[in-house]
Amino acid sequence: MQRYFSNIKKDNFLILSDNDLYHIKTVMRMKENDLIEVVYNHLLHICMLDNNYHAIIKETIKETTEKNFKVILCVPLLQEQKMSFVLQKATELGVDEIVPILTSRSIVKIDGKEDKKIKRWNLICKEASEQSKRLEIPKISNIKKIKDLTFDGLKIVCSTKEQNTTIKKVLKNNLNYDTIVFVVGPEGGLTNEEEETLKELSFVPVTLGNNIMRVETVPIYLISVLNYEMME
Repeated sequence: MQRYFSNIKKDNFLILSDNDLYHIKTVMRMKENDLIEVVYNHLLHICMLDNNYHAIIKETIKETTEKNFKVILCVPLLQEQKMSFVLQKATELGVDEIVPILTSRSIVKIDGKEDKKIKRWNLICKEASEQSKRLEIPKISNIKKIKDLTFDGLKIVCSTKEQNTTIKKVLKNNLNYDTIVFVVGPEGGLTNEEEETLKELSFVPVTLGNNIMRVETVPIYLISVLNYEMME
């Protein structure tokens, strides 16, 4: 059953966006009385379409698929195709917030286009959340600088200089945090100054091993390892 998200409830039906209605009518070719899933207020509703494509609530289901810890992923600005890939896969793997960051070695510049980009990134995360049957859409924050990455919780930065401390060691010794923050550097890695700034902000540098990964691969690796270690 196709899943959608709604922010508006009116009487006994949920209001869908124009894009969702287009998808329902033109792409999925749904008809009157067809059933869809609609997430509203963090709850899953089974809805039936009427002849005007209103989503009438038939049943509310309490799902408990969301995890009990929060994951924040800080990633450098990437070329559009790579950024889309990271957003989609990170969403499927359960990330809660994605923070685009400016770094010294970032090659992508979006001056004057931030609002447009964030709108597109939100749409990618929404569609990935629907596909992966989530009850939440990850939040996309405004673009931040390294010095502005002030978060609470367990904070980890992927380092090209650290040789001994692995992500596995750090996670095994810190499984009681309710928020975990990852920082991924750009191609070429973070500069010495950026790593020092993050250390001052209490980020723990970790090595990902001997293999050199592409920037867009690292978030998938990190969240997969985290999900495994946190699995009950």
